Amino acid sequence: MSLIDMVRTEARLAPVSGIEAVANYGRDRAGLIPLWSGEGDMPTPDFISSAAARGLANGETFYTWQAGIPELRQAISRYHKRHFGMDFSEDEFLVTIGGMQAITMALEATAGAGDEALYLAPAWPNFAGAAGVAGVKPVPVLLDMTDNGWSCDVEKIAAAITPRTRVIFVNSPSNPTGWTADRETLQAILDLARKHDLWIVADEIYALFYYGGGRAASFMDIMDPEDKILFVNTFSKNWAMTGWRVGWLKTHPSLSRMFENLIQYSSSGVAQFLQRGAIAALDEGDSFIASQVERAQKARDIVCKVLGDTGKVRFSVPPGAFYLFFSVDGMKDAERAAFDIVDKAAVGVAPGTAFCAGGEGFLRLCFHRRLDQVEEAAHRLAKWINAQ
Repeated sequence: MSLIDMVRTEARLAPVSGIEAVANYGRDRAGLIPLWSGEGDMPTPDFISSAAARGLANGETFYTWQAGIPELRQAISRYHKRHFGMDFSEDEFLVTIGGMQAITMALEATAGAGDEALYLAPAWPNFAGAAGVAGVKPVPVLLDMTDNGWSCDVEKIAAAITPRTRVIFVNSPSNPTGWTADRETLQAILDLARKHDLWIVADEIYALFYYGGGRAASFMDIMDPEDKILFVNTFSKNWAMTGWRVGWLKTHPSLSRMFENLIQYSSSGVAQFLQRGAIAALDEGDSFIASQVERAQKARDIVCKVLGDTGKVRFSVPPGAFYLFFSVDGMKDAERAAFDIVDKAAVGVAPGTAFCAGGEGFLRLCFHRRLDQVEEAAHRLAKWINAQ
């Protein structure tokens, strides 16, 4: 028996990222345009980096508040007041190592071995992966793709609930489909959670990357203070900070001490100088976000026009996030197609099989890049598609 056979089954069976496999294959190709990862191409703006550098220069390199420095939690509260119209206390927020730690802690608090967690699929795979590692069974509920776009049939969620169900994970706007729940759908999901006494973990990190004007609908618009909802968020997307690994969790203030304990026994907190940059992002970054959303919408329209003109691509124009999830006529193996696109089109895309159930037969590209690169990538893809 080898060492790998002696570790926990859940750890041994943690899935390999299907995105990583294609990225590792093509990342060193000269001239390749990488659209496989969920990030933009802009480095973190200077007003954010400079604030972090000042904190570092000022010696902010010691242990700090486990929940996050008060100044950052106050800034997060101000952010929600501006964009969501909500008056939340700083005590309702905890600073985390990216959104992923927030998700992991939300799972730790709401479900355990033998329990089930529902999630809407196709989906960003990390929630299902984290659930599996924790011994929680991730149960996909498939979104529907129609001529009018992706939609959520709440009756499917209801049908998937069992006595073991503890939590529903809702990512809206969605990675990879761009599906964005309207207020009525969120209300129906919340009503279902209340009826069955379930937790909701709300991943609304793309709420401002919404192309319908303003922001996307949020559970914050309809919830009562005592509802069992945990909100996970990250600085990664809005402020071009993917490599910083800073995020936050929004919870009921009565749960803050418990989540601080979970932080203590996992990371012991986020570096204080990084939190200085996060404060600058929140307080000074609204115009930067607006410019990024405007650029992403133009990029979306370019790639949809070019691929749509082939007559061989099926997709729904995404109302939110910054991904196009599309299928190609005659494409039988999305994973093989992704590698072939690297070789023949010099474009990096992710296979739909990397996004859990329902992703078979699709490819995902991230269009959050310079418009000239997006247009060039779209034409390369169109050429590859037309040659099939």
